[in-house]
Amino acid sequence: MCITKVRGMVRQAMEESEAITKCQKGEPEAFGFLVKKYKKRAYFTALALVGSHDDALDLSQEAFVRAYRSIGTFDTRHRFFTWLYRILRNLCLNHLRNNRRRAEILQEAGNSVIGKDPENPSLLLEKDEVKEAVWSAVSVLEPHEREIIILRDFQELSYKEIADALDCPVGTVMSRLFHARKALKDKLEKHL
Repeated sequence: MCITKVRGMVRQAMEESEAITKCQKGEPEAFGFLVKKYKKRAYFTALALVGSHDDALDLSQEAFVRAYRSIGTFDTRHRFFTWLYRILRNLCLNHLRNNRRRAEILQEAGNSVIGKDPENPSLLLEKDEVKEAVWSAVSVLEPHEREIIILRDFQELSYKEIADALDCPVGTVMSRLFHARKALKDKLEKHL
Protein backbone atom coordinates (compact mmCIF):
# COMPACT_ATOMS: atom_id res chain seq x y z
CA MET A 1 0.00 0.00 0.00
CA CYS A 2 1.47 3.34 -0.98
CA ILE A 3 2.17 6.02 1.60
CA THR A 4 -0.20 8.49 -0.06
CA LYS A 5 -3.10 6.06 0.27
CA VAL A 6 -2.25 5.34 3.92
CA ARG A 7 -2.08 9.06 4.69
CA GLY A 8 -5.46 9.56 3.02
CA MET A 9 -7.00 6.76 5.07
CA VAL A 10 -5.54 8.19 8.29
CA ARG A 11 -6.82 11.67 7.39
CA GLN A 12 -10.32 10.30 6.71
CA ALA A 13 -10.33 8.39 9.98
CA MET A 14 -9.28 11.53 11.84
CA GLU A 15 -11.98 13.59 10.07
CA GLU A 16 -14.58 10.96 10.93
CA SER A 17 -13.47 10.80 14.55
CA GLU A 18 -13.48 14.59 14.76
CA ALA A 19 -16.99 14.78 13.28
CA ILE A 20 -18.28 12.21 15.77
CA THR A 21 -16.70 14.05 18.69
CA LYS A 22 -18.26 17.34 17.54
CA CYS A 23 -21.68 15.67 17.23
CA GLN A 24 -21.35 14.23 20.72
CA LYS A 25 -20.55 17.73 21.99
CA GLY A 26 -23.74 19.11 20.47
CA GLU A 27 -22.62 20.35 17.04
CA PRO A 28 -25.20 18.80 14.67
CA GLU A 29 -23.59 20.28 11.53
CA ALA A 30 -20.71 17.83 11.90
CA PHE A 31 -23.08 14.92 11.29
CA GLY A 32 -23.37 16.06 7.68
CA PHE A 33 -19.83 14.82 7.08
CA LEU A 34 -20.85 11.31 8.15
CA VAL A 35 -24.02 11.36 6.07
CA LYS A 36 -22.12 12.51 3.00
CA LYS A 37 -19.46 9.86 3.50
CA TYR A 38 -21.82 6.91 4.01
CA LYS A 39 -25.14 7.76 2.35
CA LYS A 40 -24.53 5.78 -0.86
CA ARG A 41 -23.15 2.81 1.00
CA ALA A 42 -26.12 2.83 3.40
CA TYR A 43 -28.60 3.15 0.53
CA PHE A 44 -27.12 0.26 -1.47
CA THR A 45 -26.91 -1.89 1.66
CA ALA A 46 -30.59 -1.24 2.37
CA LEU A 47 -31.46 -1.85 -1.27
CA ALA A 48 -29.63 -5.16 -1.19
CA LEU A 49 -31.53 -6.21 1.91
CA VAL A 50 -35.06 -5.03 1.02
CA GLY A 51 -35.03 -4.87 -2.77
CA SER A 52 -37.04 -1.69 -3.18
CA HIS A 53 -35.61 1.70 -4.21
CA ASP A 54 -38.16 3.71 -2.23
CA ASP A 55 -37.92 1.52 0.86
CA ALA A 56 -34.11 1.61 0.71
CA LEU A 57 -34.15 5.40 0.61
CA ASP A 58 -36.54 5.59 3.54
CA LEU A 59 -34.72 3.00 5.61
CA SER A 60 -31.24 4.42 5.01
CA GLN A 61 -32.50 7.90 5.93
CA GLU A 62 -34.18 6.54 9.03
CA ALA A 63 -30.92 4.80 10.02
CA PHE A 64 -29.09 8.13 9.86
CA VAL A 65 -31.83 9.81 11.92
CA ARG A 66 -31.56 7.11 14.58
CA ALA A 67 -27.77 7.26 14.51
CA TYR A 68 -27.89 11.02 14.98
CA ARG A 69 -30.28 10.69 17.91
CA SER A 70 -28.03 8.07 19.52
CA ILE A 71 -24.62 9.52 18.62
CA GLY A 72 -23.97 10.20 22.30
CA THR A 73 -23.89 6.46 22.96
CA PHE A 74 -21.50 5.71 20.10
CA ASP A 75 -18.25 4.12 21.27
CA THR A 76 -15.48 5.88 19.36
CA ARG A 77 -13.27 2.78 19.55
CA HIS A 78 -15.46 1.24 16.83
CA ARG A 79 -16.00 2.20 13.21
CA PHE A 80 -19.00 4.40 12.52
CA PHE A 81 -20.25 2.41 9.52
CA THR A 82 -20.26 -0.83 11.51
CA TRP A 83 -22.49 0.85 14.09
CA LEU A 84 -24.68 2.46 11.43
CA TYR A 85 -24.94 -0.91 9.67
CA ARG A 86 -26.37 -2.51 12.80
CA ILE A 87 -29.03 0.17 13.01
CA LEU A 88 -29.78 -0.12 9.29
CA ARG A 89 -29.85 -3.91 9.39
CA ASN A 90 -32.36 -3.95 12.23
CA LEU A 91 -34.57 -1.47 10.40
CA CYS A 92 -34.42 -3.55 7.22
CA LEU A 93 -35.14 -6.83 8.98
CA ASN A 94 -38.07 -5.27 10.82
CA HIS A 95 -39.34 -3.86 7.53
CA LEU A 96 -39.14 -7.27 5.85
CA ARG A 97 -40.74 -8.97 8.81
CA ASN A 98 -43.59 -6.45 8.93
CA ASN A 99 -44.27 -6.47 5.19
CA ARG A 100 -43.56 -10.16 4.49
CA ARG A 101 -42.41 -9.14 1.10
CA ARG A 102 -39.50 -10.46 -0.90
CA ALA A 103 -39.45 -8.47 -4.09
CA GLU A 104 -36.82 -8.88 -6.74
CA ILE A 105 -33.88 -8.25 -4.46
CA LEU A 106 -30.97 -6.26 -5.87
CA GLN A 107 -32.29 -6.01 -9.44
CA GLU A 108 -32.45 -2.22 -9.33
CA ALA A 109 -29.12 -2.02 -7.51
CA GLY A 110 -27.48 -4.26 -10.07
CA ASN A 111 -28.72 -2.11 -12.92
CA SER A 112 -27.33 1.07 -11.38
CA VAL A 113 -24.09 -0.29 -9.90
CA ILE A 114 -22.78 -2.38 -12.77
CA GLY A 115 -21.83 -0.24 -15.75
CA LYS A 116 -22.64 -0.72 -19.41
CA ASP A 117 -20.10 -1.42 -22.16
CA PRO A 118 -21.24 0.56 -25.22
CA GLU A 119 -18.37 -0.73 -27.37
CA ASN A 120 -19.66 -4.27 -27.89
CA PRO A 121 -23.45 -4.94 -27.90
CA SER A 122 -23.08 -8.73 -27.76
CA LEU A 123 -20.72 -8.44 -24.80
CA LEU A 124 -23.20 -6.09 -23.14
CA LEU A 125 -26.00 -8.62 -23.62
CA GLU A 126 -23.83 -11.40 -22.18
CA LYS A 127 -22.87 -9.23 -19.19
CA ASP A 128 -26.52 -8.40 -18.59
CA GLU A 129 -27.48 -12.07 -18.68
CA VAL A 130 -24.75 -13.02 -16.21
CA LYS A 131 -25.56 -10.04 -14.00
CA GLU A 132 -29.24 -10.95 -14.03
CA ALA A 133 -28.43 -14.57 -13.16
CA VAL A 134 -26.25 -13.48 -10.23
CA TRP A 135 -28.85 -11.03 -8.88
CA SER A 136 -31.60 -13.62 -9.32
CA ALA A 137 -29.56 -16.21 -7.45
CA VAL A 138 -28.70 -13.79 -4.66
CA SER A 139 -32.34 -12.71 -4.35
CA VAL A 140 -33.56 -16.24 -3.61
CA LEU A 141 -30.98 -16.95 -0.92
CA GLU A 142 -32.15 -17.05 2.67
CA PRO A 143 -31.97 -13.56 4.26
CA HIS A 144 -29.00 -14.48 6.48
CA GLU A 145 -27.14 -15.93 3.48
CA ARG A 146 -27.89 -12.89 1.32
CA GLU A 147 -26.76 -10.57 4.11
CA ILE A 148 -23.37 -12.21 4.62
CA ILE A 149 -22.69 -12.30 0.85
CA ILE A 150 -23.56 -8.61 0.56
CA LEU A 151 -21.38 -7.59 3.49
CA ARG A 152 -18.32 -9.52 2.35
CA ASP A 153 -18.48 -9.59 -1.42
CA PHE A 154 -20.33 -6.38 -2.27
CA GLN A 155 -19.59 -4.08 0.68
CA GLU A 156 -16.11 -5.61 1.01
CA LEU A 157 -16.13 -5.53 4.81
CA SER A 158 -13.45 -7.50 6.61
CA TYR A 159 -14.36 -10.58 8.64
CA LYS A 160 -13.78 -8.55 11.80
CA GLU A 161 -16.07 -5.75 10.62
CA ILE A 162 -18.78 -8.25 9.74
CA ALA A 163 -18.37 -9.94 13.12
CA ASP A 164 -18.77 -6.56 14.83
CA ALA A 165 -21.81 -5.67 12.71
CA LEU A 166 -23.52 -9.02 13.34
CA ASP A 167 -22.30 -9.34 16.92
CA CYS A 168 -20.83 -12.80 16.46
CA PRO A 169 -17.34 -14.37 16.42
CA VAL A 170 -15.16 -14.19 13.31
CA GLY A 171 -15.29 -17.98 13.03
CA THR A 172 -19.08 -17.81 12.77
CA VAL A 173 -18.77 -15.22 10.02
CA MET A 174 -16.39 -17.48 8.10
CA SER A 175 -18.70 -20.47 8.52
CA ARG A 176 -21.81 -18.53 7.46
CA LEU A 177 -19.98 -17.11 4.46
CA PHE A 178 -18.81 -20.57 3.39
CA HIS A 179 -22.36 -21.94 3.52
CA ALA A 180 -23.85 -18.85 1.85
CA ARG A 181 -21.36 -19.04 -1.01
CA LYS A 182 -22.10 -22.74 -1.43
CA ALA A 183 -25.83 -21.97 -1.57
CA LEU A 184 -25.18 -19.18 -4.09
CA LYS A 185 -23.06 -21.52 -6.22
CA ASP A 186 -25.86 -24.10 -6.22
CA LYS A 187 -28.40 -21.45 -7.29
CA LEU A 188 -26.09 -20.17 -10.04
CA GLU A 189 -25.53 -23.67 -11.41
CA LYS A 190 -29.30 -23.90 -11.94
CA HIS A 191 -29.33 -20.56 -13.79
CA LEU A 192 -26.24 -21.04 -15.95
